[in-house]
Amino acid sequence: MLRLVQLPSSGIVWGVGGSRDGGRSLESGDGRSGNLQRVSSVESFSAWRLNGGQFGLPGFGATASRRRRMAVTRSGVKELESGLMEVREGEGTRVRDDERRSGALRVALICGGPSEERGISLNSARSVLVHLEAEDVLVSCYYLNKKLEFFGIPSAQMYSNTPSDFDFKITSTARSFRSHTEFLEHLQATSDIVFPVLHGQFGEDGGIQALLESAGLPFVGTGAAAAQVAFDKYDAAVELAKHGFATLPSFLVDDGKVDVSGLRKWFQSNDVDINTGRVVVKPARAGSSVGVSVAEGLNTAVKNAEALLNEGIDERVVIEMFAEGGQEFTALVLDVGSGNETRPVTLLPTEVEIFGGDPSDGEQEVAIFNYRRKYLPTRQVSYHTPPRFSEGTINKIRSGAADLFRILGLRDVARVDGWLLPQVKRTGPALGGQMPSDESDSGIIVFSDINLVRHILSAICVIFLSEDSLLWYTVVTEGTDYHSANVGTSQTSGMEQTSILFMQAAQIGISHADILRSLLSHACTRYPTIPLPKSIGYPIAISNSNPKAEFGMEGSPIEKQKVFVLFGGDSSERQVSLISGTNVWLNLRGCSDLNVTPFLLAPAEPDDTKTVSEGDLVGDKTVWALPYAEVLKHTVEEVVEGCIEHLKASTVAKVSTLRDQILSELQGQVKASLLSDDGRMEMPRKLTLKKFIAEAKQNNAVVFIAVHGGIGENGTLQALLRASGVPHTGSGDEASRLCMDKATTGAAISHLSSQGIHTAAKAVIEIHELVQSGDDMWVKLRKELKADDVCVKPVGDGCSTGVARLSCAEDLAAYVKAISTGQSQIHPGTFLKAHGIVEMPYPSPKQLLFEPFIETDDVVVVSANRGGSASEGELYWEGKSRWLEVTVGVLGLHGVMHAFNPSITVKETGGILTLEEKFQGGTGVNLTPPPSSLIKEEAIAACRKRIEIVANTLGLEGFARIDAFVHADTGEVIIIEANTVPGMTPSTVLIHQALTEIPPLYPRSFFRKVVDLALLQHSRQQIS
Repeated sequence: MLRLVQLPSSGIVWGVGGSRDGGRSLESGDGRSGNLQRVSSVESFSAWRLNGGQFGLPGFGATASRRRRMAVTRSGVKELESGLMEVREGEGTRVRDDERRSGALRVALICGGPSEERGISLNSARSVLVHLEAEDVLVSCYYLNKKLEFFGIPSAQMYSNTPSDFDFKITSTARSFRSHTEFLEHLQATSDIVFPVLHGQFGEDGGIQALLESAGLPFVGTGAAAAQVAFDKYDAAVELAKHGFATLPSFLVDDGKVDVSGLRKWFQSNDVDINTGRVVVKPARAGSSVGVSVAEGLNTAVKNAEALLNEGIDERVVIEMFAEGGQEFTALVLDVGSGNETRPVTLLPTEVEIFGGDPSDGEQEVAIFNYRRKYLPTRQVSYHTPPRFSEGTINKIRSGAADLFRILGLRDVARVDGWLLPQVKRTGPALGGQMPSDESDSGIIVFSDINLVRHILSAICVIFLSEDSLLWYTVVTEGTDYHSANVGTSQTSGMEQTSILFMQAAQIGISHADILRSLLSHACTRYPTIPLPKSIGYPIAISNSNPKAEFGMEGSPIEKQKVFVLFGGDSSERQVSLISGTNVWLNLRGCSDLNVTPFLLAPAEPDDTKTVSEGDLVGDKTVWALPYAEVLKHTVEEVVEGCIEHLKASTVAKVSTLRDQILSELQGQVKASLLSDDGRMEMPRKLTLKKFIAEAKQNNAVVFIAVHGGIGENGTLQALLRASGVPHTGSGDEASRLCMDKATTGAAISHLSSQGIHTAAKAVIEIHELVQSGDDMWVKLRKELKADDVCVKPVGDGCSTGVARLSCAEDLAAYVKAISTGQSQIHPGTFLKAHGIVEMPYPSPKQLLFEPFIETDDVVVVSANRGGSASEGELYWEGKSRWLEVTVGVLGLHGVMHAFNPSITVKETGGILTLEEKFQGGTGVNLTPPPSSLIKEEAIAACRKRIEIVANTLGLEGFARIDAFVHADTGEVIIIEANTVPGMTPSTVLIHQALTEIPPLYPRSFFRKVVDLALLQHSRQQIS
């Protein structure tokens, strides 16, 4: 029997019906179980009408035409399956072992979803998996695709880069569910609690929550009704006004057409100039920054609103007062009450400093946040924890955020964003709602957004801290066009490894595991029937900040192996190095027999004219020993600034006072494992590189090198460590120096051509010669290299840095200009043929290397927005040239390197892989191993053998990555380059490849293997 349930303030009806086991399950309008139907006069998300076959789950009853397939040949999936089957077999062993864990809490982790932000959801879910799973917590992973079909997936698949990876592999690697009912019944039988990590539609708007509530399934986070109100920006403003909060005036387009006459009256009534007045136009229910724009005047506002309607982004559009001036902040709120009791405690807020782009570098002056600015390291955003506000103002922010949490009926955790405005006189019409004044010595506190880790509420509510009444103010960071409607401004929102959640928790001594286990524990208290292990809420891993000795069977202390993880540096890849080093450090912390310490190699000061070639001066470079919280900053420069700030006596006193206050409010409900026995936090230490090496020697530590480019890859750092007898990961100084120089690398393996190992023709040209040359240089290059298009790269720099495809003399001139003027990036559209952002080397090189651009036929994983005749999820490749670009990881000791399965990385932005496509989760598509429809099995084996010959010839050891072109029929290779310090980010291709080994190497095991190899290689060297 179908029962219709209307959630408060929604106008949306959910169908809920009875299930066989007496619980509740969703039914469609036609009464069939397992399908969710959203009934509304305005249907903004038609995919929610999951009735019958239109969005039926492909599975047991589906026809072959309904299932995803490979366009080239379906048999090619067998190789993909075989590589992942090995992972699944290892996964099966892991699961069987997990099942023997008596008393473990069973957690169902759900990621993906239909929104454009589902790639970020995957990153968040991966982080939750890594930091939450333990002996007493068993995590099972589930993926929700764009059609709202659920799949059970092996945890190994969580390391796939993108939703495209999931969609392509899902039918051969996952368990599908025929209906929502079947999925819910599965969760009821196999899990104790659900941890949804979904962004956007169906994750933010109460969809997944209503589904789980219908089946009576416990879950972490806010309930469906509150989440739905929070998701709709207009409804949220109305709800806040009901509770007395003031809100910015706004106009709602809710019938699919803009009421121009009504909007004109709204402009006039709110004193907004019809021709020049600025307003924000945004979808009511899109979440994040999707579709947000700033419009000047009535006509532009109408045009932008109509564009949102025509593009189908939303059927409800909000036009809101533009706000300007003030300092932005964000604060996490934890609920530490028991059961249904709400007791919110706000953590240490963070000030978000936003900078506009550099017009001279082709950047936009306005701080409108696109995907790159939000989710890649950038100096356009800087974070200060605690804010540079007075303690009184910080406490006002904390109390106000806690009040909002309580009033809106939120649960477990939320992130509250807002602004601190200067106290000025009234400048506009009064705000809606009523709110008592609250005093602050710094100005007016404006709460703008509530982000429920997944759910973002975007309604402006103001606490005016002065003697006057509540007034309307325009708010935005001075000098920019950034507006409060541009929600979710944190660079890594949600639960990614360096998200605001973990950053603020770490500032008061709470680790990743601490905070996640606390959320889980608190959510479980709402459901008394959950068999909660006593250990939940307290992390299993031993804190490295308080390295007490462990004891063996006989009571004797066990000495932990010390590991110093070094990252950062001066190169253009330093931000990727920060991500790599953070990931390595967090993974190795989980090894109970290791004591792992993070160190940052600081970049040179802007006025520092010293160069790394000045041998003795290298040892004087600055290194910072980092406390936990400082590692979680988003850029290398921000880490350095944070270290300097947190050594100031005034900051130490301020942070200590606030930390003690917050910990007192938490009343021990959250474990703070990062604090010492006397309640102190570890402080940053500044030392030189020489002293760092001496400290490593004194502590018998292994140095895990995660410094990309510069001295981390050119052999300088390796030589210094070898001279001091300090073991380190990766190759030695000679091999590193050789591989850093791409021209020399090619010469070193040129004699291997008879074995099917080739290198491209090369031309090395001085920068000053290129600057002085004209079009004749382009003609000369094409003739010498016998190529129409040319690939250019610095002779000695990290992979992807400065690599570009040139197709004409104008391309060459633009590239040389960028190098000679010191540009940090070359932006899309600069060259004749399509390309992504090209990160340029720093400092500028003296020589450039030119090679023929090797044409390969694009491999495309078709997605819904690509068009074409193939179906979504299919693999398409013409295969005319027979050459494919691959990357292959190698692991082992000197002379006996082992090659992993190669990966094909599908390019999304032209002929050259961008920095993001190689290293950043959420971009790029990796096929590991390549399916036989692309490369024959015999060719893959031949490719791996040849890569091993190359690795041994170059003297590589530990681990490395070799990029090459491989012939699909013969397995012959054309070597592009060898990287002695490859990317180690959470979704790096090396992890994909390591997971196809037998047995599979999960990230923690992989990095531990690298450490063990370093120790073994060092022992060999000492013996010899």
